[in-house]
Amino acid sequence: MKTAVAALLFLLTGCSGQFKCPERTGFYPDPVQCDLYYVCTKGESEEKLCPDGLVFDAKDSRHERCDIPANVDCDERTELQEPQSTPGCPRANGYYRHSDPRACDKFFNCVSGVPHELPCPPGLIYDDTASTCAWFDDSNRKDCKNAKRDSLDDGFSCPDEDILGPGGRKLPHPTFAHPDDCARFYICRNGVMPQKGLCTKGLVYNEETFACDEPQNVPGCENYYDKGEKEKKTKKA
Repeated sequence: MKTAVAALLFLLTGCSGQFKCPERTGFYPDPVQCDLYYVCTKGESEEKLCPDGLVFDAKDSRHERCDIPANVDCDERTELQEPQSTPGCPRANGYYRHSDPRACDKFFNCVSGVPHELPCPPGLIYDDTASTCAWFDDSNRKDCKNAKRDSLDDGFSCPDEDILGPGGRKLPHPTFAHPDDCARFYICRNGVMPQKGLCTKGLVYNEETFACDEPQNVPGCENYYDKGEKEKKTKKA
């Protein structure tokens, strides 16, 4: 199918390189350059270029549309115009990774050569292959493996390694015991975004089952609530 399309485009351009319009009016891609296209009206062609950083979407000849490369299948149209780069923008338009290699959770939206810094949602990194934010495991960007993770005000941050639960299955939202409080614990949303958790009154966190449990089932926390009551009575006295 791709070979047939390439052959058709070659016939349209002809041996001289001059684009030959088909009978119908519309917008047609150049056979070799993805950001170059032609406007055909009554058999006459007008050459046009997408804004630098965008490419021509050839899915429908009735519509004139330029889009970011991640949204367009250029197929064999691999050539592009000379880049109009500026600091932070490899090309004048589009989405690009941040100029700071440590800022994996940020990216630039370049508009006419001006970079606009944007953040990814918590826990995500910018994947420049897809021009969007993604979870590290779903991203093709492996240089961010050691990127700085979010941490809470008490210093807790989610570990790098996967946490396995009962049956050896990876826990999607692993939890961890608080070092000083039996009723408190930490949650790592999608394994990377830390949050604080608190058991319902009367229960304490059991790190063996990754869930809140009766105090008598958690060594060292059996008298957790008894201690609390004694402290209250001492303060009243």
